[in-house]
Amino acid sequence: MQQDCTYFLHKTSILDDDVFIGAGSKIWHFCHILSGSSIGARCIIGQNCFIGSRVRIGSGCKIQNNVSIYEGVELEDDVFVGPSVVFSNVKNPRAFIERKSEFRATILRKGCSIGANATIVCGVEIGRYAFIGAGSVVTKDIAPFSLIVGNPARLIGYVDMAGERLKFDENNRAQSRYDGSQYVLENGVVSLL
Repeated sequence: MQQDCTYFLHKTSILDDDVFIGAGSKIWHFCHILSGSSIGARCIIGQNCFIGSRVRIGSGCKIQNNVSIYEGVELEDDVFVGPSVVFSNVKNPRAFIERKSEFRATILRKGCSIGANATIVCGVEIGRYAFIGAGSVVTKDIAPFSLIVGNPARLIGYVDMAGERLKFDENNRAQSRYDGSQYVLENGVVSLL
């Protein structure tokens, strides 16, 4: 792949062949990025991170220290991954059984945030701008704009694009204090008007 040489790679990090890194991205100490991976523009990859083969990371993402993102995990644009978040890619791993053909896709949609030390079990989709609280264990799909906490993770509310908690009126409408945008809650799903 063609490299954009306007990114920063710390001298202690390892970049395998056939990796694309977008302009303005920064990869800090002791990271390893495997072949076939793609990291978009303006991303920050914190210290001691591992990016597996064929992983796709969109633009504007922030991945904090001590995160391993394995093959099968995809981040869309503007995703935040807190320190020591854990991802998996096989539901029933065994050291003595090769299960690479059984990797399950995990998709983190645009603008979602994953709090520190959360665990994301493979095969789930985390909706746009959802917010996963620190230490949560996510085992099922998460709807857009959802605020999720606990083990197992459960819905406790909804957030706007800025991550601020939404307060709905009697018509199931809410307004963002951040930018004034309007939201509606219908059948347990929040949409931006």
